[in-house]
Formats: sequence, C-alpha cells, structure tokens
Amino acid sequence: METAEIRRRFLDHFEANGHTVVPSAPLISPDPSLLFTVAGMVPFIPYLTGQQPAPWPRATSVQKCIRTQDIEEVGKTTRHGTFFQMNGNFSFGDYFKEGAIAHAWELVTGSQDDGGYGFDPGAIWVTVYQEDDEAADLWRKIAGLPDERIQRRGRKDNYWHTGQAGPGGPCSEIYVDRGPQYGPDGGPVVDEDRFLEIWNLVFMEYELTDVKSKEDFTIVGELPSKNIDTGMGMERVSYLLQDVDNMYEIDQVYPVIAHASELSDKRYGADHGDDVRMRVVADHVRSSLMLIGDGVTPSNEGRGYVLRRLLRRSVRAMRLLGVQDRVLPELLPVSRGCMQAAYPELESDFDRISSVAYAEEDAFRKTLQTGTQIFDLAVGETRATQRSVLPGETAFKLHDTYGFPIDLTLEMASEQGLTVDEGEFRRLMEEQRERAKADARAKKAGSSATAAYRELRETGPTPFTGYTELETESRVRGLIRDGESVPGAGEGEIVEVVLDRTPFYAESGGQDSDAGRIRGDGFELEVLDVQRPMKGLIVHRVRVRDGEVASGRTVHAAVDQEWRIGACQAHSGTHVVHAALREVLGPQALQSGSYNKPGYLRLDFSWGQALGAATRSEVEEVANLAIRRDYPVSAAYMPLEKAREIGALALFGETYDEEVRVVEMNGEWSRELCGGTHVQHSSQVGLVTLTGESSVGAGSRRVEAFVGIEGFRHLATERALVTQLADLLKVQPEQLPDRVERLVTQVRDAERELAKTRAAALGSRAGELAGSARDVAGIGFVGFAAPVGSAADDLRTLALDVRGRFGADRPAVVAVAGTSDAGRPSVVVAVNEAGRDRGLKAGDLVKVAAQTLGGGGGGKDDVAQGGGSDPEAVDAALAKVEQAVGETATRGS
Repeated sequence: METAEIRRRFLDHFEANGHTVVPSAPLISPDPSLLFTVAGMVPFIPYLTGQQPAPWPRATSVQKCIRTQDIEEVGKTTRHGTFFQMNGNFSFGDYFKEGAIAHAWELVTGSQDDGGYGFDPGAIWVTVYQEDDEAADLWRKIAGLPDERIQRRGRKDNYWHTGQAGPGGPCSEIYVDRGPQYGPDGGPVVDEDRFLEIWNLVFMEYELTDVKSKEDFTIVGELPSKNIDTGMGMERVSYLLQDVDNMYEIDQVYPVIAHASELSDKRYGADHGDDVRMRVVADHVRSSLMLIGDGVTPSNEGRGYVLRRLLRRSVRAMRLLGVQDRVLPELLPVSRGCMQAAYPELESDFDRISSVAYAEEDAFRKTLQTGTQIFDLAVGETRATQRSVLPGETAFKLHDTYGFPIDLTLEMASEQGLTVDEGEFRRLMEEQRERAKADARAKKAGSSATAAYRELRETGPTPFTGYTELETESRVRGLIRDGESVPGAGEGEIVEVVLDRTPFYAESGGQDSDAGRIRGDGFELEVLDVQRPMKGLIVHRVRVRDGEVASGRTVHAAVDQEWRIGACQAHSGTHVVHAALREVLGPQALQSGSYNKPGYLRLDFSWGQALGAATRSEVEEVANLAIRRDYPVSAAYMPLEKAREIGALALFGETYDEEVRVVEMNGEWSRELCGGTHVQHSSQVGLVTLTGESSVGAGSRRVEAFVGIEGFRHLATERALVTQLADLLKVQPEQLPDRVERLVTQVRDAERELAKTRAAALGSRAGELAGSARDVAGIGFVGFAAPVGSAADDLRTLALDVRGRFGADRPAVVAVAGTSDAGRPSVVVAVNEAGRDRGLKAGDLVKVAAQTLGGGGGGKDDVAQGGGSDPEAVDAALAKVEQAVGETATRGS
C-alpha cells in the first residue's frame, strides 16, 4: 500500500467519523520556542490546553514534522529520520478514551477492502499506563485483547507531556508483532524491534507543573476538558504495509537511494558505510525538499542553517560515494516524484524549490573545492605536531572565509580521528559579531544615502499635503539623475525631482505611490514613482513630457484624482479585510505585510493552514457587511505609547516615531498605525472580492482581492463565464454543478469501461505468452511489456495467469510483466513453487527491475510488485530480471 494511500485512508476514516480534516500546518512552528513543527499536536496546543476555544469538537490531520536533534544518527540506524509525517486525530472535550481506542482499532485491523489497514488482530499488542485500569478494560472490551497482550508501563514509557509545564496525561501505545525473525517474544516490554510501535493514544486530562524529566513532574489538577491527542507514525506504518525492512525502503524514500546507487555505481546493501551515506542522502534530500517548499531558505542562522546543513551533508555524502558532479538536479526531482501524490503543491512550486536547492549546491561545491584543501593542510600540520585537536582558528577561517559550517568541520575532523578547539572558535566568532555591529552602526550613520539626497534633506523635510488636498502649488528644490544633482532636464529624460511640498503619496506601508502630473510654465512632468529614500525626503521619479524643467521653478503638482480614489479604496479595503480576518479567525491572524494599489490589494497574515472555501466566503461577507454599514473612518496623531494603550495594531518588524498616526474604522473594530490615504466612510470602498488565498511561507498566508470597480468587473467576468458554460451545456446557471458532475461521472464510467476492455485484451494473451517462454538456465522465463496505459492490477492478473499455464514439463517458472501508465512505470513478478525451490524470490527480482526503473518495490516470494520514475526503462528492467534469474538459477545448481 503506497504511503499516499495510507494517508488518504487515515483522513477518510476519521472524516467519516465526524472529524474535520485540518491541513498540515507549515514546518515552521508558530511557537517561538521551536524552530520547526516537531509533532502532530503542535498546531493544536492552544485548543488542547484551553487557551483558545477549538474551532471544531474533533479534528484529524497528517502533519509534516522535522526533528533535528538526531541529524548525526540519520542513516546509521534505520529508525532516525529528519522529516516525518504524523497522522493524528484530536478530540477537544468530545470523546475520550473509549472513542480513541475504538477509532484506532477499527482503522488498524479493518479490512483493506473496507478502507482499513488490514493488520492481523492477532499481531497487535498494546501498552497502557501502569495505573490506567480504564484503558486496559477498554482494550479488552473493544478489541477483545487478552491480558497477556495488554502490558503496563510506568511514566517513562506511557505518560505524555511536552517536557515543560502544561497539559499531559497517560497514554496507550499500539504495537505490531513483526515476527520471530526480528527478535524474542514477550511483547514491547521485551523487544521494541520485533514489536514495533505505530500509534500513541494520549489521554490528555491533567495540568502538569514542575516538569523536571519524563518521569519527574507534579500533577496540579485537571484540564478544563478531557482531550484526545494521537500520533501515528506514517513512515512506520508504510514500511510494515509495504513489506520492507525500514523507513528508508518505503516508496517515498527508496527511489532516491536507488538513484544515488545508480549515480555512484554502489550497490545498496553491499557495504554498511555506503548504505549509511545513501540513507543520509535520501533523508536529507526529502527533508530539504519539504523545508524549501514551506518557505525556508539556506542561511547561517536558525531554520536556514538547518536547511543548509541538510543540503550540504547530502552533497558531501554523494562525494564520499564517488560522485563529483552536481547531484541535486538528479536527486531532488526523484524525491518530488515520490512526495507529490501527498503534497501536490511540490509540483507547482518546484521551479522555486529547485532553484534554491541548486544554488546552494553550486555555492557549496565551490566551498568544498577550496575549503577541503585548507582543511587537509591543517590536518597534516596537526598530526605532524603529534596533536589531536584542530585549532579553533582553523575552524574559524574555514567558516569565515570558505563558508564551512562548524558542524561540517567537526564531522570531517571526527572522520580523521581529531577534535576541534570549539572554545577558541566561539571566542573568535563573538569578536567578529562585535566588529560587524560596530561597522553596521558606522555605515548607518554615514553613507546610507547618497550625497545628493543628503544635501537636499539638509534644506528641510518635504511636507506631505496629500491628506487634505490633491493639488499643491510648489517649487522645484532640486533634480537628481543617476545619483548626481543636475540643474535641469529636457523632453524625454527621466529624472528625480524634489519639491518643497507635495500632495503625492510616496510608496510606504504597503500602499503604492500616487500617479499624476507636475506642470510649470512651459513644461510638464509625468510622475512615474514616488519614494522616500531617506526619512523626511520625498522624491518624485518623472518623465519630462514637454519642455524643460529646472531647479527653482514654480510648479503645480496634481495627483490623478481617479488614481487616488482607487488607492484610498484599496488601502481602506486592506484594513477592512484585516479586521474581517481577525473577526473570523481570531486575533492571532495578524497582518505581516501588504501591498495595495487602485483596484487591488493583497495581505499577508500569520496563520498556519489554508483557509477553506467556507472560511474565505465568511471573511468576504464580514468585509462587505462592514462596507455596507458605512463605518466612519478617522485618523488621529498621538504618542506611540497611547496608541499601544488603546490597542492600535502595528506591523511586526516596522519601526515607528514617538508620534504616530492611528487610523480607525468604527472605533476598535479596526484600529491600526498607518500613514496611508483612506476613504472617509467604509461604504466608499465599494466592494471587496477575494480572488485568491495561498501560502507565502510556513506560518504565513496571503489573501488577494479586487476592490471597488475592479471587484465589480471581476464578478462580471465570472458571471459571463457562467453564462457561457450554461449556454454551452444548455442548462440554467444554477443547474451547472449537477450537469458538470454528470459529465464527470460519464467520463469516469467511460474510462472504467476502457480499462475493462484493456484488461480483457491483456488477459487473452496469457496463453500466447506462456507459449513464448524462453529457457533460462532451466527456468521457464516470460518477460512481457504490456501496452502503455495498462493498470498495475491487470499486470498482476496477467503475470499470475501466465505462471499458472505452465505444465509439469517445465515446473520452474518466472513471469514478469511491465508497463507504463501516466508516465509511471510498474512491474510485477510471479514465481511458482518450483521456481522458489530453485532460490528465486519474486520480492528480490522485483527490486532488480524497480532499481532500473528508478524506483522501489517489494512483496512476497511468490508475487511482488514495484515501480519507478523512468517509463523508458521498462524493456531494460525486464532484461535485468532475466539476467538475475539466470545468475540465481546457475548459482543454485
């Protein structure tokens, strides 16, 4: 069962049981104490603790997670991974232990035909907290588990908390017995390799304090409500259901290993050291793909540093495998192919993701080339002096000059049997930071603005008159071209003009600059842009449309009235949408950025998940109701402290003067620090039509909207489109959804009939194929490339049918069928009993084919299935299997 299918079944199961499906929050944690989302419950902490009312009584999600504390262990064991997915279901004061256990048992042991995972009930063991008699009784009642498969454990194993004061409670863990080949009998308390945990059900009901360790804490009381928080490890369930040995061999990971093996010409499974490097590559490439997808970019701090480290460890591991060429352009697309079924946004955003990753590899390749030489020299000098500690000065030079992260230097030194003087390295780094701060202060006070701007500013600030008027009599204070003051400019030239007062709004606070004209005696200027290159100075970028302009000339500055009306509508509309988001989603939906111009606005805000259609509709309705209610819009200047006291919202990261301008709509409904231009009443905004909602990085969303007449035009365009479709399909507009649904159903039915026809045609060839078998070292071998578009299930049926048509005269049979469907190749291998007696195993043979296809596969000894990413390699894969059959049969004889 593919991982994407495991994901789908989990969400479908809980949605059918009344849970709201909540999209995964971004990998960037909204919790400032965490770099990343490290567990499935992190986005739900405010609801589980009662800090905020939950939007739903019960929810389910598949949460993307990153844990970085075990980076050095990745690949060395088959348990440690950086990126993983946590399936969870949550109850916020709704059902409790009985519901959690019943839901879990139904999914885990339910038949695969009915949407379950199909685990053998006889292979399921559970653990409960040693004092939790209720949970033990429920496992007996609901699942019928005998006492010997319900094991009790203490706080260390079966009591959950966050590691700090907050919510907690006993938990019950579900284990699967993998069989005696994986370890001794006796349940999880004896061996957790054989008995593998797949799901933890946390019964969160207590408030904890004085948390010193996993076992040392104090229970101070009950939570306001009893909550359920569960976590099922997606990767663990995947490798159990895919019948592979570990998480690195599942369908979302192994194809990267297979491709790394092909690039390096190193066989996976032949050498432990090489296997470790390939697993590092597979894990880190996937983790990097997901991090960049959520907006993380490589840097030397925080999340960016973790990403940089993952990418560089991937590249270096491939170099240690002998691959000197660029590797991420080879490996990253393979990982995308593995993950996009579950995360389709990776496909649409891959250009951005890949450009970030490839640029980092290119930079690191240059770093490695020069830095490694320095490192090798330093190692030689250290050993020549009989020392075992690499100087901190060398580590600092590698970091400062060649971009070597200290972790890479530590790793490389460890591989050479050396350590690094980290104390000296840290001291030199701190000295560098202090120098950088001093330089920044000097630059800020010195040459941050050009001399021309500075000279003009020294004559005084530029008063902005545009709050009360659109036309102003003024004087040209100066002209600048290419950073230099000039006395004048003629027709066709583009220059910067500074006036002694202006009604033109300079771009700031998300609002685009005004448009308009500046006229004087014998000349006219078109205003192209207006900026504040330094505090207090407003600069107009203009094109001289007619005549000649010179410094000192008197002018009439006039803002385009229609432009300003549209700008005011858009900026006030931005405030309206911000207030509507906070009303619908809560105060945490705080603006983090915006841009608006006549007819259009976009607003970025803090939020960890996509807004559903119903939520977007509600936000739009709240915004337009505020417009219809004709709220008064006012602006007032006041001290910053007073603005904070009355709750005026400020844009995070912005700096403000002690005297600020506060814009209000209906008092506290919308109260923000803002220097922009606005309408006088909310009704003047006209109309807000939301047109899009998207992610702009982890923990941040973006809404876009048309405003005023542009909003009307957008709706008119949509109405025309609906009318066109209705005319085309000859139905009334309100009948369109039903009509389109019927058409889609008809197409699907036709596709199913076509598939049946293909299957029948394929099945009719079984006898012909059996008759064309070739003798390969005494084995009857049939290799068949089915027509493109053949379903994988049909391949399986065909291979089994061919295998079954051989008589007693050739008892040992291997049947292989391969095809490509929608660009995804697949292969099925079937081996009869006599063939298995000769040492031939379908699971081994299908892996041979899958590696050639650029993928993975597995199954039982009699029949196995695999796939890959290279549809052109089907014939080569069949040939590889034939070769492997001959080699195995020859060895066996």
